[in-house]
Amino acid sequence: MNIKIYNTLSRKKEVLRPLEPGHIKLYVCGITSYDYCHIGHARSALVFDMVVRYLRYRGNDVTFVRNFTDIDDKIIARAAEQGVESQQLAQRFIDEFYVDMDALGVMRPDIEPRATEHIPEMIALVEELIDKGLAYPSGGDVYYRVNHFKEYGTLSGRSLEDMQAGARIEVNEQKEHPMDFVLWKASKPGEPKWESPWGDGRPGWHIECSAMSRKYFGETFDIHGGGKDLIFPHHENEIAQSSGATGKTFANLWMHHGFVTIKDEKMSKSLGNFLTIRDVLQQYPAEVLRLFIFSTQYRNPLDFTEDALLDAQAGLDRMYECLAKVAGLEASVGGKAVIGGKDRKKILSLRSRFESAMNNDFNTAQALGFLFDGVKVLNKGSRILAAGSAAEEIDLLQQGAADMRELAGLLGVLQQNPVDYVAGKKQALLDAIDLSEEEITAFINKRNAARDEKDWAASDAVRDELLAHNIELHDGPDGTTWDVKG
Repeated sequence: MNIKIYNTLSRKKEVLRPLEPGHIKLYVCGITSYDYCHIGHARSALVFDMVVRYLRYRGNDVTFVRNFTDIDDKIIARAAEQGVESQQLAQRFIDEFYVDMDALGVMRPDIEPRATEHIPEMIALVEELIDKGLAYPSGGDVYYRVNHFKEYGTLSGRSLEDMQAGARIEVNEQKEHPMDFVLWKASKPGEPKWESPWGDGRPGWHIECSAMSRKYFGETFDIHGGGKDLIFPHHENEIAQSSGATGKTFANLWMHHGFVTIKDEKMSKSLGNFLTIRDVLQQYPAEVLRLFIFSTQYRNPLDFTEDALLDAQAGLDRMYECLAKVAGLEASVGGKAVIGGKDRKKILSLRSRFESAMNNDFNTAQALGFLFDGVKVLNKGSRILAAGSAAEEIDLLQQGAADMRELAGLLGVLQQNPVDYVAGKKQALLDAIDLSEEEITAFINKRNAARDEKDWAASDAVRDELLAHNIELHDGPDGTTWDVKG
């Protein structure tokens, strides 16, 4: 089945058709390295980590390029504040970025170019644009003529008039048009600088991705990705630069993920409402954060709340507990088949249903729904299979569990041994209370006996006694379980 991706440029889902069959070229805009990464950065990294994992799972060769912006106004300003060289600051936060990505279990891209290592390529591209009349030097800077590129605004769906009306534009007499953007900046005292035909200076932000993607992928490639905040002006300007220089399509598909919000307001450093990745990982494991992020389809906004993370934690525990139960099943000769045809079909179709969701613009929310549906079926199967269960039914459940772990692995979850995970969770709970597991089991047995006798007062008394020890009981189809309150 074909993979369909929503193309921001065409505003519709399109079948992924690589320029080179079986080889997908993906370029994603990376961080500007001047501070610690927040949860918005985590979403971007995890979304494209998932995309690469799934495309490779489907048998494709994927070349994944993600850049570092290591020269920028923000980097220069932050370095000046701290009294360090800008490249020293940039390197520090690239190193910190890797710490966060490793903690999240994000795979490294195949190529990670840095802007400062590609200055000659940027200068060459600017020269091409000047030669074509699409750019002009002015006062040591070089600007792009937006009104000479007729497709300008196609990606964002806005006209030059709309852009100009909605923008706060500083008066700049060096520009021919207020919306012209800088390709090369003349150096100021104390700033990093490189030699160029227009004098010492440094590249503008937009030119770097055009130059680096062209170096590693050529004039046209398959997928360009990033956050929705990059649609304008960054990606709009990349198209103008790249297609303006070559006369060819820059990227065939444009993928943009939604914002992470807090109380429905976009998370950003400028608003001061951001949480760093390491802040969150101090409270929750990486797999919980992954499950939370993938519970929403990548193009939709994702509201960050404590309750949502707690739900993700509970869901992850439920998945691991299910797999641990299946791992503990034992078959015997002559066992009877008890799993119904409907449940059998759900187990056998788990992979195809998961793939159908992912093939539809990487709908991880629906894919996770199918995995949790699999949890229900496997739990039911584990519950009804007795000690004398048929070997083929045990095999069915174990195959379903294996499929679940493999598919969840495409989202970067269920990567631990389920039996060890459940044992570790139980031990952590026991460490948080003053009762042993045997004592808790004795209380539960006492309560069950009272319930069998319909002695509700005695049953409630046992529950209250356990609550005094900070233990909550939960009654379910698998019996009574316990947890630490809160």
